[in-house]
Amino acid sequence: MTQASAAPKADRRRHDREIIALAVPAFGALVAEPLFVMADSAIVGHLGTAQLAGLGVASGLLLTAVSVFVFLAYATTAAVARRVGADDLPAAIRQGMDGIWLALILGAAVIAVVLPAAPALVDLFGPSDAAAGYAVTYLRIASLGIPAMLVVLAATGVLRGLQDTRTPLYVALGGFIANGVLNVVLVYGAGFGIAGSAWGTVIAQCGMAAVYLFVVVRGARRHGASLRPDAAGIRACAQAGVPLLVRTLSLRAILLIATAVAARLGDAEVAAHQIVLSLWNFLSFALDAIAIAGQAIIARYLGADDAEGARAVCRRMVQWGIASGVVLGLLVVLARPLFIPLFTGDPAVRNAALPALVVVALAQPICGIVFVLDGVLMGAGDGPYLAWAMLITLAAFAPVALLVPVFGGGLTALWGAMTLMMMVRMLTLWLRSRSGRWIVTGATR
Repeated sequence: MTQASAAPKADRRRHDREIIALAVPAFGALVAEPLFVMADSAIVGHLGTAQLAGLGVASGLLLTAVSVFVFLAYATTAAVARRVGADDLPAAIRQGMDGIWLALILGAAVIAVVLPAAPALVDLFGPSDAAAGYAVTYLRIASLGIPAMLVVLAATGVLRGLQDTRTPLYVALGGFIANGVLNVVLVYGAGFGIAGSAWGTVIAQCGMAAVYLFVVVRGARRHGASLRPDAAGIRACAQAGVPLLVRTLSLRAILLIATAVAARLGDAEVAAHQIVLSLWNFLSFALDAIAIAGQAIIARYLGADDAEGARAVCRRMVQWGIASGVVLGLLVVLARPLFIPLFTGDPAVRNAALPALVVVALAQPICGIVFVLDGVLMGAGDGPYLAWAMLITLAAFAPVALLVPVFGGGLTALWGAMTLMMMVRMLTLWLRSRSGRWIVTGATR
């Protein structure tokens, strides 16, 4: 073997070690997040179809209220990792503290909107009267945990930027276990029904936020970073997050449209959609583990002025994304008969979910590419392009999805529209990655 041929292999092995070191713990932490919803769905699903349908609507709204601010994690990861690459840890942690203060401010604002508007928000989905009542109950209680959820996002971004994905894994696993135990105790033991599930989630999220704050504050004191809120830093953090907010709002609009269409297909269909969407979120977060590693690694390379290293990591991660998508798709096909009975015993719900899961399985290699390239561009701080790309995707998806009930299509057709959406995302992200315009080096973009 020549020295020239050995060098690329050595680089690939080095990149693989970096990706694995960050992605494996991130995988565990990310998987734990959708498991919160899956555990709630499994527990509430056995209360009845109306309760599960109500949870489907409420969780869609709740995830939207939280996920539109996912930039608190993504933008913070990129900004902190760039400063790590530039060897400035105090500035890196100070950047993270600005994100945490912004999370608290935004969380309070979201509660002020969601609590009084809960019935009107649920009505937008057009569920049955029985399902709507359960949805309002769950949404109002669970919204109290939104500030804690946003703090978790921001603090997770700080630790990822510091190249630490192990601590988020431990916190997420602890939160998942606590959530499961509390749900069983409050839903069945205390007899609180769907309200008990919501309270269990709120308590678990608050506990997770408390642990994160302890870890970040300890790190700030060790490196001499200020804990006080800085108006200029918070404002800069918010401004940097605006493009990612537009990107995330567009994505959440896609998911809300899908849930609204499923709700108009009937209670069985929206209940099945909740099951399929829970699995889709689970798979998406699992694929996103590679993207999370990419955000931290690429931002660090760019902060250290190593453009070629960033390009090489991007290429390697795309290969990982494709391979992971193929494996996950095969697992979905094989596990379908075992997966659905965990959530419901209703034959109508099972019959609606089974073919839709086949569509989800076939789309996984596409999803692998999408999530990896999304993470690459986030790590590079290429938010404006991501915003425009997602607006284009929304414009392509919305008319197709809304025509599903018009032409008598069922849940399988709706998930076919979701696959089309992912194909549009893949095209826009691939074009950007090929252009190289995302590569900007330095401690700040």
